[in-house]
Amino acid sequence: MSRLDADTAGRLARVALANVARPYPHKLDHLLTAAGEQLDHRRVHPAFFGSYDWHSAVHMHWSLARIHGTFPSTDIAACLDRHLSTEHLAAELAYFRSPAGRTFERPYGWAWLLKLQVELAGTRWEKAVAPLAAELAARLAQYLQAPYPVRAGSHGNSAFACVLALDYARAAGDHALSAAIERAAHTWYLQDREAPLAYEPSLDDFLSPSLIEALLMQEVLPPERFGPWKSGFLPAGIGPLAQPPRGFDRADAKQVHLDGLSLSRAWCLRRLNHPEPAERHLAEALPHVAANYVGAHWLASFALLALTEG
Repeated sequence: MSRLDADTAGRLARVALANVARPYPHKLDHLLTAAGEQLDHRRVHPAFFGSYDWHSAVHMHWSLARIHGTFPSTDIAACLDRHLSTEHLAAELAYFRSPAGRTFERPYGWAWLLKLQVELAGTRWEKAVAPLAAELAARLAQYLQAPYPVRAGSHGNSAFACVLALDYARAAGDHALSAAIERAAHTWYLQDREAPLAYEPSLDDFLSPSLIEALLMQEVLPPERFGPWKSGFLPAGIGPLAQPPRGFDRADAKQVHLDGLSLSRAWCLRRLNHPEPAERHLAEALPHVAANYVGAHWLASFALLALTEG
């Protein structure tokens, strides 16, 4: 199976380094709560101001940390020093505690921040990010008490947030978050049968709702329970999900989500023990990771999930 090699790591690192320091174009997501508010995103979000939007900046920093862990780089270390300072992270936390920050980036950005914190464990940047991670972990545990999940194949997807956050909960020994994730997965998904695979993909999808749900259940169920659950959920196997999506406009910010879908499917398929379709998806999307900024500001992270996990 394809894995991260030095050449690919270098290429993805160059993309990430350029993006996290690129302030424009930027999609500002901000709830105005009073007149005269500060809207300079470089001041409001001094750590995560680049990569087009906040959540992409967070997971492109995760990309840099993941690459640095295997292929150490002085350029990456210097970038993380500049961005992940105690002062910058204190400003990020202050934003979340402001009236505008109550549901900001829920749950997708929250989960990626937790994933970043796992990657920073044992590094000199861990301590600076820890207070924000703890804040968002507590918020996510509360949010997961909701009676229904979000099943869309995009940012709101509940199962994807749970998979990323579970890594943090286990690494940090956050038993409250672990319990909340497991309880939510059982409540939302345990009775699911016959996933509607024919409905995938939507043109907005960068996640497979069916595969990411299956991945979460594999994480929270013991093997003797997961096998029967998977047989009921995917009774005919992965069917049309074995083939990557094709025939779309990579200059369109929404349609390029389908490259992300290929990469996230590859990640899920590897972890669910479907290596051949995983390789097909990875081969289809990997050459296009930096084709256009509408994809280049975020796709490297999903390529790294597929290349380094599973």
